[in-house]
This record gives sequence, C-alpha cells and structure tokens, in this order.
Amino acid sequence: MIDAFKTFSNRFQRDDSGALIIFGLILFVLMLMLGGLAVDLMRYENTRTNLQNTLDRSVLAAAALTQKRDPESVVRDYMLKAGLKDQLSSVNVSQALNSRTVAAVGVADIHPLFLHMLGIDKFDARGRSQAYQTITNVEIVLVLDVSGSMANNNKINNLKTAATEFVDTILTADPEHRVSIAIVPYNAQVNVGADLASAFTVNNPNGVSNVNCFEPARASFGTSLAISRTAPLSMTAYADYSNGTDTTSGYVSPTSPYAVPQYGGVFCKQNTYNAVKLPSTNAATIKANINALQAQGNTSITLGMKWGATMLDPSMRSAYAGFIAQGKMPASQPARPFDYSDPQALKFVILMTDGAHVEHYRVVDQYKYGPSRIYRSAADGQYSVRCDTGCPAAAGANRFYVPQTGTWQATPWNGGVEQGWQDIWKQLKLSYVVQQFYTRPYGITYNTQRDAMVKWYASRTDMDASLNQTCDFVKGQGVTVYGIAFEAPPVGQTAIRNCSTDPVHGSHYFAADGLQIQTAFRTIAANLSMLKLTQ
Repeated sequence: MIDAFKTFSNRFQRDDSGALIIFGLILFVLMLMLGGLAVDLMRYENTRTNLQNTLDRSVLAAAALTQKRDPESVVRDYMLKAGLKDQLSSVNVSQALNSRTVAAVGVADIHPLFLHMLGIDKFDARGRSQAYQTITNVEIVLVLDVSGSMANNNKINNLKTAATEFVDTILTADPEHRVSIAIVPYNAQVNVGADLASAFTVNNPNGVSNVNCFEPARASFGTSLAISRTAPLSMTAYADYSNGTDTTSGYVSPTSPYAVPQYGGVFCKQNTYNAVKLPSTNAATIKANINALQAQGNTSITLGMKWGATMLDPSMRSAYAGFIAQGKMPASQPARPFDYSDPQALKFVILMTDGAHVEHYRVVDQYKYGPSRIYRSAADGQYSVRCDTGCPAAAGANRFYVPQTGTWQATPWNGGVEQGWQDIWKQLKLSYVVQQFYTRPYGITYNTQRDAMVKWYASRTDMDASLNQTCDFVKGQGVTVYGIAFEAPPVGQTAIRNCSTDPVHGSHYFAADGLQIQTAFRTIAANLSMLKLTQ
C-alpha cells in the first residue's frame, strides 16, 4: 500500500501535462485586470473632462461684469443643464469695485467596473476653475480720417457704422465707467474745438468762433510726444486763399465776388461736427459725435496722430480736471490722463485713414495776426494801404496807396482805420489782398507776393517722417496703437502699418475694404477684453 502511494506520487511529480493551462489562466486574469484598468481610466478621463469644461464655461459666464444674474446662480444653472448638478461641490464669488472673481470646484464619483478586483471600489474625478474679469482704467482715442475722399464709395457711412458699434461693444462692458473714449477727427488740419484750445497758449488767434486749428512747430515732433501747453502755439489763419480773383492791373471793388471770401477751400471749417471731442463715457454722446462727422478737405495723418497722442499725455491732466469741474467731462474720470507707468491704466490709439499725406497751404505767421497796414473806411468800405519802407517813386512824400483811385495820398482814405490781419481775412480773399495792396502799388508780381504769404505746411516726406516720430514716442510709452488702412493706397497703408504696434508682424494693423472696417473694429474691441481664464 505504501509502495503504491510512493509510485503514484513519483509519477505525479514527473508528469508536466496541463501546466500551461494554469499559467494561461493567470495571464488571462492579469490581462482582464489591465484591460479593465484602461476602461476605467477612460471613463474617469471622460467624466473629468466633461466636468472641467462645464466648470470653465460656467465661471467665465458668471465672472463677466455685464452678467446681471447672481454669479453663483449662473454656475449652478450651467451645471444643472449639463446634467452635473450633483457634481458641483462649491462656488466662491469675490466682488470688487471694478472686478469679479468666480471659482468653482466639482467632484464626480466614479464606480469602477474592473478596478474593484484590486480593492478599489470608488475614485473621484475632480475639477476646479477660476475666472476673473477686471476693468482697469482704459483711455481710448479714435483718430479718424474725415478728408474729402471719405465721401466716396460710402466710406464715411461705413466708418460711422463700425465706430459706433465699437463704442457700444466697449462701453456696454464697462458698468463702472472706467473706459473713456475721445475722438480726434482730422483732414488737412485738426479743429480742436474751443474747450481744448483754451488749455493751450494760443499765438496768432484768428478771432473766428469754432475755428480752432493749430500748426505745431515741426521741431516739436522730434522732441516731445505731446503738444506743449505752455509754448506758444500758432493758430491757423481763417483765410480764403484758394479761390481765384481778378488779377488785372486795374481796380476791383472790395464788394465784388473776386474780393469777398467764400472759404470753400478752407480745411478748418467753421463748425463743431468735425472738432475734437473730449474723453467721455457716455455711449450715446460719443455715437452722436461720430454720426455727425462730415468728409471734407485733404489729409494730414501726422497732425491727427499728434493730437491723438496729446489727448493721452499726462500733461493734459490739469486741463481735464478743469473740464470736469466745468461739467465738460464726466466726474467719473478724475486723474486722467493717467501716468504711462500706472499699472492700472491702459492707453490705446485707433488710427484710421483712407488716404496718404497731402501737401497743403497755410498762411505764414507774419500775415496771421497783428497790424496789417491796411486801412478800411467805415464810411464807404474802401481801403488804403500804408507804405513804411521801400515805397515806389510814384508815392513821393505820401505813404498811403488807395486802390480805388490808383493814387497815393498823405492820410488813409476817408478816415480809414487800420485793420488787424485776422480782420482782413474776414473781409477779403488773400488773392485780392495780394493784387490790390502789393502788386498794384509796389509792382511786385502776384506769384512772388502770394508765395511770401502762403507756404506749404510740410512736404509729404516730412509729414511721413513726423508721423513716425510721434508713433515711436507713443509706443515707447507703452501705448497700444491699432492702425486701419481703409481702402487706402499703398503709401497710406505703409504709413499706418508702420505706426501700429508690432508693424513687422502686423498684429495690430488692418487693411479693410467696404464693410470689412466693421470686422477691424470688432477685432480691436475683442482684443481689449480683459476676461481671462486663470485656472
């Protein structure tokens, strides 16, 4: 019996049949566990991703300062509609004067299908998201081309549509009124308006209401960002120097169409609709000002940009404080323009043109203001002109030439009173003055005298250069410049792109045709958004 058991035991030990079945069963169990692990991990990641995405969307919506509903209710509503109500663990809302932070945490219980074989009966998929929106102090200046070519191809209307939509987008998202928008319309000149003009040291005033254009010294473009408020600033003469007159050698009545100014070619018109508008937070007012713009005149991008830069410069702060005290700017705008280094302030210029620089004439300073040596008789409206030096031989000892008679006499005609240049330009065309008071009495050629009184403000090349100087100054101070070339020629496109922030890559430059200008303004508005997903 014992021998038989030993024999069976020895045979069993030597027999290896069926050993792979056991090994295979072990491998099968291991493969089942690994496959189950992959399935459970995929279920986990799918649940976690869905939870995280829903949390992200909910806090972004809740953090928007334009959101009128309770932020926590917004988050819970998002989770409810996504079928994840029970997975929301907590919602925390932090509200400040100009910011809102919303944080949410979610936990999803996952019961594994296979991992319980490893003793894991439950594990959690967690999500956390936080978003904030903060409205810092933002200063925006719209520098808009209103030259005559903007009347073509419906451009001025397309601009109005795009710009007013931009205003709505920006200011609707600003319930705390921390965003201000100023408007600088420009053609060949910039009419700054009476209020803004009062903040500067005006030289050569023209004495005409609502005509407040200036000619900053060319040297100032290369030495400073803003136009100085203390240095004398020469005002543009309101003179009709574009319309022709009878240039015959004979007398022409000062009441004739050849003499009476029409101001048809004057770029600085006597109106307020194309004047600079002070910073405002009132969307309705800003949009009304944009819709009132009219297309007329030539193009001086450099002057538009110079005044746009000035509107953002801290040197204007005391002037703005005065405007606020007078009720001409919102009381919610104290301490503006902010320092360039202020971490809570952002400054933007949106520069738009449909053209390129065009040379244009200006009356030189000598003939803008002060005594003209031209006398007018109140009795009959006739004129005489006084000669101080270099009088012709025909004058003899007399010093007053009378165009009406073509003769010289010892005293002004008919008790005439000397006029200032600003008064002369209200009464007579420049061409009439040249012909009757210089060419006839002195024998000076018409073109010689006219060229002495009227000169180019600057060449196109010089205007391009001064624009670049202002743009470089502005960008050097951290101001963001967006450029829009609206159906502009290649030269204008280059000028605007070079002025914009990051001209190499063109990230802040837009070339627009037709209604594409709306897309440009919409993109800029989107870029100004301060909504950020932080976690």
